Amino acid sequence: MELNNEQLTLIKEIKQLKQQKNAIILVHNYQRPEIYEIADFIGDSLMLSQQATKTNADIIVFCGVNFMAESAKILNPDKKVLMPALDAGCAMSDMITADKLKEKKLQYPNAKVICYVNTTAAVKAESDVCCTSSNAVKITQKTDAKQIIFVPDRNLSDYAAQHNKDKELIPWQGFCPIHHRITKEYVNKAKEQHPEAKVVAHPECREEILSLADHICSTEGMVIYCKQSNAKEFIILTECGMTERLKKDIPNKQFFATCNLCHDMKKNTLENIKKALQEEQFEVKIPEETRKKAYNALQRMLELS
Repeated sequence: MELNNEQLTLIKEIKQLKQQKNAIILVHNYQRPEIYEIADFIGDSLMLSQQATKTNADIIVFCGVNFMAESAKILNPDKKVLMPALDAGCAMSDMITADKLKEKKLQYPNAKVICYVNTTAAVKAESDVCCTSSNAVKITQKTDAKQIIFVPDRNLSDYAAQHNKDKELIPWQGFCPIHHRITKEYVNKAKEQHPEAKVVAHPECREEILSLADHICSTEGMVIYCKQSNAKEFIILTECGMTERLKKDIPNKQFFATCNLCHDMKKNTLENIKKALQEEQFEVKIPEETRKKAYNALQRMLELS
């Protein structure tokens, strides 16, 4: 994309503020493309969680949604973690609470809990280990339990269950609305329009959609796959902003996507990122007892992955 003068000025000012405040900016793949220009790291949840542990910055600005910023704070308790948009939430994360998970655990006392990172710190604190879309299968395989409560994404649970036939996965009935509403009709029509294109799907999609895909992976996995593939065209089944990241990294190939846009992801702007740095506002704070328990679940994920 071509940046306008106002955007170029904001980018320059944000970069100056980063230096002045010893700050870094972590940017999820679904962000607005102009935000890529001020990123220290761009990636999916696992990659950004890992990068958060390696930085020596005093301030972390997380351009994503609230559970991602919480994860950065859980792993970096001595750093100030800021959210540019305080109301950037996650519909899937809102589909489960710590109290509801406690009730579920009482029903299955011998089960272990794997929670997708798309959850609050309080839910992570009630879990044995976290996972991301890129490592859900591996974490499930490596978790020492025959019975696993998998929260909150039932579609990701179904995907992991296909690779863990010897374990019983008990899915929470949550889902990502962005991925859940992708239809077989859309995919088949897109394949008709682009017969040479490879279909690349996020595992948050429903099983009937994943069955139509040539490759299933996380958002960062999409970048790797599309770079390495001999194909020149790709139908991308995830939030539509992902095509901007792919175009940025792989400009010599074509990408087609649904119009499924996550409005929460797009609440981060250059303007509110600048304000967050200037005023150090919307700091993420987590009760220490909750943070420690959630840290254990995230740390087990990083060790196993």
